[in-house]
Amino acid sequence: MHIYATIDTNVLVSALYKADSNPAKILLLIQEKKITPLLHSEILSEYIEVLSRKKFSFNTHIVSEVIKVIIENGRMLDSISEDINDIVSDPDDAVFYNITMTAKQKFAEEAYLVTGNLKHFPVKPFVVTPAQMLEIIQKQ
Repeated sequence: MHIYATIDTNVLVSALYKADSNPAKILLLIQEKKITPLLHSEILSEYIEVLSRKKFSFNTHIVSEVIKVIIENGRMLDSISEDINDIVSDPDDAVFYNITMTAKQKFAEEAYLVTGNLKHFPVKPFVVTPAQMLEIIQKQ
């Protein structure tokens, strides 16, 4: 069974801060093609903008490599389903939820949203932390 996942930006930030963390393991699974990231132009823009913030002081080469790995291994979705009625507390997070829902509706029953901030999203079995995503993959 193939796993698709929309990766919340906070997971990437955490992965770059700590190389042996669960978020970093998610990045490794993307690189190993065990997780296919679900992408949208708004998500990519947010990744680049947030990871490039001076307050994080991430190496620009490493940020570029992370973005490259995500794009090369990801699946771009151009449109978002309009019939999603679930409420997301932060409007900036809506695209992450909607892309996951779109994938689930159109082609990927095994689609997840991986986030470090569960409280920002509706409580659903497919909205998971990095640790939960690792458990799901390990069970397969």
